[in-house]
Amino acid sequence: MPFPRRPSAGFTLIEVLIALLVFGLIAGAASEVGSQYINSYERIRDKTLAAWIAENRMNELRLSEEFPGVGENANELDYGEYRWLVISEVIDTEEPTIRRVEVTVERFMGIGDESRPVHTLSGFIGELGR
Repeated sequence: MPFPRRPSAGFTLIEVLIALLVFGLIAGAASEVGSQYINSYERIRDKTLAAWIAENRMNELRLSEEFPGVGENANELDYGEYRWLVISEVIDTEEPTIRRVEVTVERFMGIGDESRPVHTLSGFIGELGR
């Protein structure tokens, strides 16, 4: 005598596996979006801090009592929570009373002395009274 069939209750193994697959795809996509958000935030933060540092250096050169000489100067700086390398390059122009200045700001990545460029600012400085 065969056993009577009872109506089954609950989910089948296939339904559970499909639900896990869908959940896994959604979780993977959500973690990718979160990772991109964090990377974007860090890039914008670094770019903003580097722009402030470059503008400060440019203004220091403009407010200096002496007309800057042609050459390159590099300084390390702690700003915010990070260490930065500020490279100021003064370039001669055809006009002797005007110099071109390029300020490049790099952030040290914490691995030895490795730094990566974040922002570059270019401008001109004129000599007063000449």
